[in-house]
Amino acid sequence: MEEKKSYKIYKIIMLMVLVAFITFLVTTIGMNEYFNNKNNNGSTDAIVSEINNFRRIIDKYYLGEVDEEKLKEGAIKGYIEGLEDPYTEYISKEDMQDYLEDTMGNFVGIGIYMVEDKETNKIMVLSPIKNSPAEKAGIQPGDYITKINDVEYTGEQTTEASNKIKGEEGTTVKLEILRENETLTYEIKRENIKVNPVEGKVLENNIGYIAFSSFDQETAEDFKNKYEELSKQGIKSLIVDLRNNGGGIVSVALEIADYFTPKNSVLLYEVDKNNNEEIEKSKNDPIINMPVIILTNENTASSSEILAGALQDLGIAKIVGTKTYGKGVIQEVLSLPDGSGIKITSEKYLTPNKREINEVGIQPDVEVELPETVTNILNVEEKDDTQLQKAIEMLK
Repeated sequence: MEEKKSYKIYKIIMLMVLVAFITFLVTTIGMNEYFNNKNNNGSTDAIVSEINNFRRIIDKYYLGEVDEEKLKEGAIKGYIEGLEDPYTEYISKEDMQDYLEDTMGNFVGIGIYMVEDKETNKIMVLSPIKNSPAEKAGIQPGDYITKINDVEYTGEQTTEASNKIKGEEGTTVKLEILRENETLTYEIKRENIKVNPVEGKVLENNIGYIAFSSFDQETAEDFKNKYEELSKQGIKSLIVDLRNNGGGIVSVALEIADYFTPKNSVLLYEVDKNNNEEIEKSKNDPIINMPVIILTNENTASSSEILAGALQDLGIAKIVGTKTYGKGVIQEVLSLPDGSGIKITSEKYLTPNKREINEVGIQPDVEVELPETVTNILNVEEKDDTQLQKAIEMLK
């Protein structure tokens, strides 16, 4: 009997201890969350308070109608722009699908690559896609797009301009183009554009030549097919032209680098904000075993620099031309619950020899400038292309 009583008291004591422990645990977690939220939300609360102040002013004085969605979107855009990172941007719900289609290499539009010309704050045509409505209409590399459907756009509005140029298949878009000192107007019908930027040919002395202007989803496979096509024609060396290639999908650049490099070669170091390193290595035996020269210029950027830097560091290719752009950071696109997204700079990359590229660029092995007579580096005739001629000379 005494034993049963003792056991009962023991159970009560253990229950009390357990309840006290759980109460302590819950309280600790609750206080932790409270102070963490207080610390994390301090600056956020200040921003919300400021926005509410402005909202009260708008409600009291603003004469026009208030579009809640546009106010929200403007606030988010301004918040992101405050980072002053040229590569981080908010993507609205309406623009998100277009952005993903561009990355995949398929979209409805007129078929042009555009960039922001920071010197002039204008939108510059990098190049029209081959056989696209833009090329057929007469749009040329180096043209400046000043107006779209009679609305003026600046270089800072390149993303918005790109989305305005796109639209439903069969509809038209009106462009005002500045070419040197002449203003031209084009009305171009939109079509479903299939991007296939990889082009190639055989030059003198059985030298293969491959050029492409971006790294899209299918570029690696297209590159491989083009190389195999040229290989059947008996090429003994290869020129890869990355001039005016603004980059694209990093994994595609690594896949192309894999064609050249021994298995398990280090191709890239990716470093996050906490200095954690992720090493990207080649996964297969090389399929390209011949002398290689890469052509670069000041518009060679991002994924192009990954490919050029890897092959240069590993001693597989020489680089001819001018120093590259210097974009050594990687962005990822995060989808938000409402369908919008953010493209955010999340990592920097280093070459296999751990060279910094961001805001530095890659120096060519042999620096060659184009002649002063060349006024448009986006459209150079072969007879004036001293960089290509130097590469051919080196491979003879």
